[in-house]
Amino acid sequence: MFRESQALSELVGDIYDTTLERGSWPSVLEKSAEFVGGSAAAIFSRNQATADGCVYHQFGVDPQDQERLFSTFAELDPAMAESCLAEIGQFVAISDFMPYREIGQTFMNHEQAWPQGLVYRLTTPRDKRANGSALFGVFRHGESASVDDEMRWRADLIVPHIRRAVLIGNVLESKQAEAASYSDLLHGLSSGVFLVDRDCRLAFANTAGQAMLDVGQILHVESDTLVATDPQVLLPEAIIAAAEGDATIGPGRVAIPLSLPPLEPWLAHVLPLASGLRRQNGSSFNAVAAVFAHRAALEPHSALESLSKLYRLTPGETRVLAALCDAGAISGVAESVGVSEATIKTHIQHLFGKTGTNRQTELIKLVAAHTSPLRRP
Repeated sequence: MFRESQALSELVGDIYDTTLERGSWPSVLEKSAEFVGGSAAAIFSRNQATADGCVYHQFGVDPQDQERLFSTFAELDPAMAESCLAEIGQFVAISDFMPYREIGQTFMNHEQAWPQGLVYRLTTPRDKRANGSALFGVFRHGESASVDDEMRWRADLIVPHIRRAVLIGNVLESKQAEAASYSDLLHGLSSGVFLVDRDCRLAFANTAGQAMLDVGQILHVESDTLVATDPQVLLPEAIIAAAEGDATIGPGRVAIPLSLPPLEPWLAHVLPLASGLRRQNGSSFNAVAAVFAHRAALEPHSALESLSKLYRLTPGETRVLAALCDAGAISGVAESVGVSEATIKTHIQHLFGKTGTNRQTELIKLVAAHTSPLRRP
C-alpha cells in the first residue's frame, strides 16, 4: 500500500511538472499507463462533425499507426462517439456497449485492422468543445485483460490532475517561448496570477492580478494575505493542501469558484510549487502555490450533443446530422461519413421520426436553435 501511495504521489508530481516542461508528457503518459494498467496512453481530441482526430501527446502507439488509431479507425469504434458525449470525468469503454465475446468478432479486430491490437480502451473527456471533446485515454492490448473496475478506479485518481495540468499548461504555453524569466512569463499572461506562501501571504502578483486586486471585487489583500471577497470561497483550503504536496490538493476540485451569482463567474486553478521542476520557480518568491484566476469561459455543450441526448440519437445518427449541417446534399453527406447514400437516407428517416421533423432544412434549423449565442469566437 505504501508503494502504491508513493507511486501515485510521484506520478501526480510529474503530471504537474508538465506545466513548465511540455516535453515531459510522453514520459508522464508512460507512467500513467503503467499505473492505470495499460500499455499505451494519449491526450487527444475528436471532432464529432468532421470525424477528425488530433493527438497532442501519446505514449505506446507506433507513429505509423497513430493517425489510423485516433482518426480513421476511431470511426469503427462504437465507444468513441459515446466518449465524446460523456460528461467530463465519466469513463467509457467499448465493453460498456458490446459484450466481450462480440468485441473480437468486430471488423476492426477480426480483420486485424485495429492498429497494434489496442482494442480495449478507457477514455474520458477532459474538456468539452463546441464540435467535439478533448480526451484522455488508456489502452490495453486485445490479448490483455479487458477494462475492469480496478482500471477505472486508478484512472479516476489521476485524471483530475491531468486535466488541471493541461489547463494551466495551456495558459502558460502561449507565453513561454517569449518569456525571458518566470516573472516575465507570468506578467505576460492575461489571467491573474498570484504566488502565495503556505499562510496565503501574497509573494507576487502579475500585472493582470494586481489589476484585480485594485478593483477588489473578486480578490483582495488583507494584512498581506490573499483573500477571496466572497467568504464562501474555499481558496485557503486549496492553498494549504498545495503546501503539503501535489497529491494532497485533491482531485475533487479542478477549478475553484471565486464568485457566486449575481456576480459574473470567476474561477481559480491552483498549481503546487513545492516539488519537482516547479520548486525552483516558487522558491525564488518564497511561494508554495500559484493561483491562476480568470473569468469562467461559458463553453456550452455543443448543439449536436444536446440534441443527441434530448432525442436519444445513436452515434451514427449524430454523425449524419453533423455532416448534414456541413455538406447538405445526400451525396456529400455519404462521402463525408463514408457510407452509402441508401444508409444515409435511412439515418435521415430515423432522425425525422425521433425529432418530429419532415425535411432536411428543418433538421438544420433544429441544430441552429440549439446552438448557444454565448459561444466564444
